[in-house]
Amino acid sequence: MRVSVVQMSPGSDKAQNIAQAGQLIEAAVAADRPDLVALPEIWTCLGGERATKFAAAEALPAPGEKGGAAYEFLRGIAMSHGIHVHGGSIGEAAEGKLFNTTLVFNPDGREIARYRKIHLFDITTPDGQGYKESATYGAGSDIVTFAAGGQKVGLAICYDLRFSEMFLALRRAGVDLILLPAAFTLQTGKDHWEVLLRARAIETQTWFAAPACTGAYREGNGEMRFTYGQSMIVDPWGLVVARASDGPGFASAVVDRAFSARVRANMPVLDHRRLA
Repeated sequence: MRVSVVQMSPGSDKAQNIAQAGQLIEAAVAADRPDLVALPEIWTCLGGERATKFAAAEALPAPGEKGGAAYEFLRGIAMSHGIHVHGGSIGEAAEGKLFNTTLVFNPDGREIARYRKIHLFDITTPDGQGYKESATYGAGSDIVTFAAGGQKVGLAICYDLRFSEMFLALRRAGVDLILLPAAFTLQTGKDHWEVLLRARAIETQTWFAAPACTGAYREGNGEMRFTYGQSMIVDPWGLVVARASDGPGFASAVVDRAFSARVRANMPVLDHRRLA
């Protein structure tokens, strides 16, 4: 299965973000003919006022019903190109609050997976900037998998990457590939992004595809913030096999299930676990 990770530089204008995503996906499809494309975290609205985030969010439809602009965009891309589309994550309006939610569509345009981010980013970066995702978003509780291209795929989002027990649970669920969209901060990304991705791939002996936001965006208070980018695909041995250049773009690689099987057979770490 050929996978393309799309790297975006989104802001708070939802329509412009959808247009940017469309251009990048079209370029990736034309250049690399992927079977699955994946977008970054919260690409529909990054930054802006709290009210802007709520306005950009979408109430997700029941099966067979029509969704909002981002939902129908993702669904349309899947159908028009006959590919699986992993929608990074968008703001989901539900239960009177927002969730940071991943959607996945099959080549027929049918939604086949929906995952709400479990671990919320409430931290202070080394430069003193504070982030409190829980002030805007609620947390999910369940791991989610789906089937694509003869492989089982697990879902996670950004800050989830720091919690190894989540990825052990996904490995035990039998996944071959984990999709992890992100908007990693520049401060944390430069030191931890690649290290953690490679570590999780090595620990789980699983492919990772990690589409990320890059560049600057403005918060509602006018403060400029910066995302790290460096979208990449990592193999089960922990090697980076594809990486996006600086700025918006994409990177692609073939996810080979047979390679995963060889790694796991030669070093059966899941069978050797004693403490968890």
